[in-house]
Order: sequence, then C-alpha cells, then structure tokens
Amino acid sequence: MSEIPAQAQQARVPGEAWHDSLWHSSPPGSLYDHVKAASFSIGPDGLIDQWSLRAEELFGLTAAEAVGRDPVDAFMPPGLRAGAHRRVAEILDGKEWTGHVPFRIPGGGGAHGIAEIYVMPTLTEAAERAALCIVVDVRALRSIESDLAASQAIFGQSPFGFLLFGTDLTVQRANRRFATVFGGNAEEHRGRTVHDYLPPEEADRMAEALRRVLETGESVTDLQISGAAPGSRENRHWSINLYRLHGGSGRPIGIAGLGTDVTRRHLAAREAAGVRRNLALLNEAGHRIGNSLDLETTARELLDVTVPGFCDLAAVDLYQGLLLGDDDRPARPQGPGVPSLPPGLGAGRAPSAPLRRVAFSSAVSDAPLSGPGTPVAVGDVHRYPAASPGALALRSARPRLIEGGGPDDLVQSTLVVPLVAHDTVVGLAQFSRTKGSEPFGERDRAVAVELAARAAVCIDNARLYRREHERALILQRSLLPPGDPEAAGLDIACRYLPGNAATEVGGDWFDVIELPGHRTALVVGDVMGRGLRAAVAMGELRTAVRTLALLDLEPAEVLSALDEIARGLGAPGGSQQASRAALHSRDADRSEVYLATCVYAVYDPVTRRCTIANAGHMPPVLVEPAEPGAAPRAGLLLEVPPGMPLGVGGEPFEEVEVDLPEGALLALYTDGLVESRDHPLEEGLRGLRHALTDPARPLEDICDHVLNTLDTRHGEDDIALLMARVQGLPVDAVGDWHLPREARSVGRARELARAKLPAWGLEGLLDTTELLVSELVTNALRYGEGDIRLRLLLDRTLVCEVWDANLVQPRRRRARDTDEGGRGLQLVGLLSAGWGTRRTHRGKTVWFELPLPGASAEPEGGLSAEQLLGLYG
Repeated sequence: MSEIPAQAQQARVPGEAWHDSLWHSSPPGSLYDHVKAASFSIGPDGLIDQWSLRAEELFGLTAAEAVGRDPVDAFMPPGLRAGAHRRVAEILDGKEWTGHVPFRIPGGGGAHGIAEIYVMPTLTEAAERAALCIVVDVRALRSIESDLAASQAIFGQSPFGFLLFGTDLTVQRANRRFATVFGGNAEEHRGRTVHDYLPPEEADRMAEALRRVLETGESVTDLQISGAAPGSRENRHWSINLYRLHGGSGRPIGIAGLGTDVTRRHLAAREAAGVRRNLALLNEAGHRIGNSLDLETTARELLDVTVPGFCDLAAVDLYQGLLLGDDDRPARPQGPGVPSLPPGLGAGRAPSAPLRRVAFSSAVSDAPLSGPGTPVAVGDVHRYPAASPGALALRSARPRLIEGGGPDDLVQSTLVVPLVAHDTVVGLAQFSRTKGSEPFGERDRAVAVELAARAAVCIDNARLYRREHERALILQRSLLPPGDPEAAGLDIACRYLPGNAATEVGGDWFDVIELPGHRTALVVGDVMGRGLRAAVAMGELRTAVRTLALLDLEPAEVLSALDEIARGLGAPGGSQQASRAALHSRDADRSEVYLATCVYAVYDPVTRRCTIANAGHMPPVLVEPAEPGAAPRAGLLLEVPPGMPLGVGGEPFEEVEVDLPEGALLALYTDGLVESRDHPLEEGLRGLRHALTDPARPLEDICDHVLNTLDTRHGEDDIALLMARVQGLPVDAVGDWHLPREARSVGRARELARAKLPAWGLEGLLDTTELLVSELVTNALRYGEGDIRLRLLLDRTLVCEVWDANLVQPRRRRARDTDEGGRGLQLVGLLSAGWGTRRTHRGKTVWFELPLPGASAEPEGGLSAEQLLGLYG
C-alpha cells in the first residue's frame, strides 16, 4: 500500500470507490480485444499444465483436451516436431524464444494458421523450470499493423492540417502540416485549445462547433474560419471539417478536425464576386446614366448608381463656364493621348476656372459634404487649391487615390476622377469610402474611371444639347414676332407650339407686318418637314415675305415672288439653277426640294376690307359677331382659291377681298391644329369652327380654348395660330378728300390739313404736316395724272397719303446747286418718320408718316443747319 498515492488512499475509505474504478478503467473494445492474445503454461515435464479460455478460442481445444499434452505433438506438424522439441528443451533450460508457430485452424477443415508465440521461462513453487507462453494470431497482428500504418500515413503525411481533439476539447495530436503552419513541432501542440490559434470570435465559433459535434455526433462540413498564423499579419481562411471518433465499444473518444487552407479560393471567389459586382454596376450605369439631357440630372444619375453600391460618399463638380453655356475652351494640346484643358487651364499651372458642386450623395448620415479639403455644399462655386489632388487630377486628366486619414476622419479612401469626354475635361467626380469599408484598389480605380467616362460623355452630350437647344430657341425666337404684335384696327393673339420637343423649333411661322396707311399684313406659313432644317427654310421664307411686304405688293404678287424664292432654296444657284435642273431629271434628283404653304392677308382698317391670297394652305376662318340676343355663330371657312404650295412653281395665285364687320374674328392657322392621324381633316376643321363661336371673349382665352378643345396631338406636327379681332379705325380718325387737278388744290390741301389736325389735338404737327402735304400734292400735280386724293389717318401715328392715276413712282434724288426743284422728297424724308410709294389698281400712292407728340420716335425739332444746307449743295 505504500506505493499507492496519498490521494488514492484517502479515496478508498468511502465504499472503496477508487478500488472499483481501477477495475473498470479498461473497458471492452480495448486493444486486447482486437489482438485476442491467448496464454498457456508448460510444466517442468514439458507438458501443458494451464490452458486459458482465449487459447481455447484460438486453437479450438478445451482445457481438458490440452492440459497434460505435449504442445509440440498437439500443435506442430510431424515434420517440424524434432526441431520443436529442441526449442522446448532450450526454453526449459531458461532461454526465451519468440517465433512463429503453425497450427491447425479449428473448424478450418484441416487448414493451418500461423501464430506468433512468446515463450518466457518461469519457476514453479518447487523451483523447477517451467515456461509461460503468450500466443497471438498473426492475422490479427497484421491487420492491426496495416491499420496503424494506414492511419499514420493519413495523419502524418496529409497535406492538410489534421488535429485530434480529446473529449475535453484539447489537442491530443497534431500532424506535421499543422505544425508547419502554426509553428513548433507536432508534440508541442498537445494540450492546447482553439483559443491558442484563432482570434476570440473565431475561436468561440470553433469551440462551439466542437462541442456540438461531440454531443450530437453530427459532422460539420466546410466551416469557414479566418485568422492569422502566429507571427504573421496576413489573414488566412480555412475550411474546417469535424467528425466524432468512437472506440471499439462505440464510446466517443474524441473529435477529428481536418483543416484546408482556402485563402486562394476565397480571394478568387471574392475577386470573381467583385468582377460580377462591377459588371453589374457598369451595366446598371449604362441603363441609368444619360436618360436625361440635363447636366445636373445626369450628374445625379451617376451618384444614384455609385452610392452605396460602389462607395459611401460621392460628389460631382462641373465647370461653371460649361453650366453657363460658355464653350470658349482652348484648343487641344499637341501630342498623342493628351486631353485638352478646360477653360482657364494652362500647361504647368493650377486650374483657375471655377467649378460648381452639382450633385452630392451619402450613405452615411454624418458624412461631410466633400472628401479632402473644405466641405462644399451643392450649388457652391469653388476652386481647388493648386497642389490639391483635385487640381492635379484636373490638370493631368488622370485619377488620384487618396489613402488614409486622421483618427477622427470618417473617410479612409477617396478616388478623385476627372470627367473626360472627347478629350476634354468637363468636371471632377469624387468617390469616398468610410472606415469599415474596404479601401479602393486598382480594380476599383478602373471601374471609377469607366463610370466617370460614361457620365462625362452623357454630360458632354447634355452640354451639346443645351447649346444646340439654346441656339435653336434663339433662332426660333428671332424668326417669330417679338412679344405681342400690334396692328392698327386689330387685336392680335398668337400661339406657337413646335412639334419637335427635343429642339423646340419647327417649320411653321406666323407674322404681323405693318404696311403703309395703317394697313397690316397677316401671314401664316408651314414649311413641309420638321426640326432645325425646316426652321432654317422657314426663316428664309419669312425674311423674304417681310422684304416683299416692304415693296407693298398685292398678296398674289407676294406669293408669286415667294414661290420663286422657295424654288431656289434647295439649289446652290438659286431659282434659275433650280429651273434649269428641272429640265434634267438627274440634276433635279440632286436638288433639295423645299415646299411650303402660306396664306397672306392684308387688312385695311379704313375700309375694313381684307385681301387674301393662299398658296396651298388651310383656309382662314371668319367668325362674325352675333346680333344682340341671337345665338353665337359658328366659324365660316373663307373660300379662298388654295393655289399650289410654294416651291412647285408655274401656277399663278388668286386673291379675294373680304369685308370684315366690326368685332369679327379672323383665324389663320397651320394644319397641325386640325390634322391628325386619328381623324380626318374635315373633322378637325369642324372642331375648329365650333371652338370659335364666341368672338367677344378675350383673344388669349380664345386661343387657349381652341388648343385645349381640339385634339391637336401636339408632338406630331408644329402648330401656329394667329387670331385677329377686327376693330377698324373710327370714322373721325380718317380724313379723306378728292382734289381737282388744278394749282389751287395745293392751297386747299394745306387748308384741309390745318383744319383737321386741331380736331385731333395735333396742333404741334401743323407746320410740318402742312409743308409735307404741300410737297406731295405739288408733285402729284406736276408729275401725276387724273384727280388727286388726299387722306389723313390717325392711329398710333399720323399718316398722310396722296393718290393719283399715274403708275410712275417718284424716286428721291439729290438736287444740283442750279436745280430749281427736286428737293421736295428730300424734305419729306428729313421731316417724316418714314415715307414711301406703292402701286394701286388705279395708279400710285405716295405717303409719309409722322409720330404723335410725346412718342419716342418724335423728331427733336426742325431741320438742323447741316440738313438745310445739304438740300442746296
């Protein structure tokens, strides 16, 4: 008992528990059960004197059959018995022996097996020599050796880390591969836990998995664990497989863990995921960026794509000059691959052109409004310091990566990327990632450059669209009457709706032209086609109409001349070249044809008569006022011969005269108002007539009512609408006299003028009017024919007209010093606001116009000394 530890002696007392535990410390299923070792003993006489139960199983002999027999005769073949007896004799002489002994297999039908026997000399109580024999079936030993060798090969030679955990979750054994990764030799890892190898969080996950496997017996496959090996800062990734080990009796004896380093696979998977993510991001950018032709909207679309999918913060700055439509940028620097510099940039110096922050987006609530530098709010105009990354990126047109930041800085990585389109820098984009996100890498740089390039092209397209759109609007506005047109004896209202929503220009036009005698020309035309090309052709025709109107031609004559001009628009040499090209079909095919329709009407407020000519255009609509108490009248389509469109040529135009009652409404329009693919033209005309049943309403309201009532299908064609309400000049605003062809008519004309002007309150114009009337009547007596007609008209200006029957129009010339006459028209030109002549059906009319007192165009006084001297030399 002295060899038993003190703790064991103390544990014996209560119920001998320690003694019982020793007897049960080798459970069934141990190594002995697998080896199945048998024993027997040989007495001094060389015969078997003891025989174990295991020997009975191994040799197939009971103790009764074996005890007392010679082992050599019992087990050995006859041919080997002589040598076996010598061995037994040697053993009984005290010599140990180990070897293989053949034996007959029980129940084997005469088959023999080989047993490995270990013979140890012993002494009996009487000090006689005897022997103890331990016998093992060689087949069982070879099976165990094979299993051990295989296990050792798998465990020791495995290229993967292999650990055996005990039931206490400590390492019982580690292979060489594991020790290579985590240091030391394999034996040094015995007794360690997973917390000795992994970060706390990962170690807790691993320990929990070990406990679950030990308790449930369910294996764990591909448990992803990450951490760094001792002495290394590189983070590694392992795939762990765990399964429970059992003893021979099925009792759990531990856990086997197989670890595979999958760092490369993890990096490859992350790389592939990053590539897929970037491809999806670029694909989304292709769909979402550039849907608008607005600069600011395009910049916001870029940020909508990148935040938070690509970065946490993003901002876009564009050059202020670009946003203001300033396209005055320097030429591209010489050399391949060198982008041009934005406004204000020069080689080798910092950008001086201001930028405006047009868009900002953040996935972080407390993020600053910018990356490095002073925060910039959306809408602020700013400049980057000369040495800042932003300025360097703008100057070099290359992206810049800004890494790191202070401990209190939220942003840890920023990409500053210039927006380059068509070799021109248009602005700058900043992409930032906050702490906790993965910093930008080279792949991210490439993606950012691609995103910026796509956005830059869209921004530049938006810039070009804005520029062209503004130019088109300027062109369109320059071709239409400015503001609200005014005319004597007419109230005017108009509408213009371009069919091309992209450019807002088209080929329809309208015009209100003041003619001599307070007459007004109303014009509505439509160039076939749409867009800028039609607008340019329309502008040329409108200019031609205004030029022809200055000649004071009849409406049919205006359209005839306009037809010749339209025929020459498509030919480089003009109308004559177009006429010659028409004789040769090949040349005619090369000539671009410009066709247009037009209606030209001249209204005289004195007679309340309108003369109208039509070139293939929609007929005007006239709405007469209803009688008091009567129902409103529907509009009437005026029967004006339509004629051929302008540009066809060869056909004369006709004109008609229409009396317009006081308060009547005249509407001129283009076919876009009444024509549509969804209904016939007659239906549209009928709808227009019924929409104009109340001419007494304000003209602006009538225009809106027509556009809102009719199914105009705006966007299919341009729409022009010109409406005029007839007022006419009051009777007391007209002085009209016929004078005989005699000398005293000059004095009579002066008397009539002096009598009429005070009634109109124009005493201040008496002298000038009397002088100029005298000059015109004198010229009519001297150079004209037939009776003379004098007419004074008062409206916004004072107009004097003198008619005679001679068709020869006077011309202004410079009189020589010796001439007694020839200075009358010079006086008229100097003293009046305007003068001119026009042919009539019965002769000609010479007229002049004077501004009313207090008007801005009123002359500042009489003739200056230089002007008077100029009349006489």
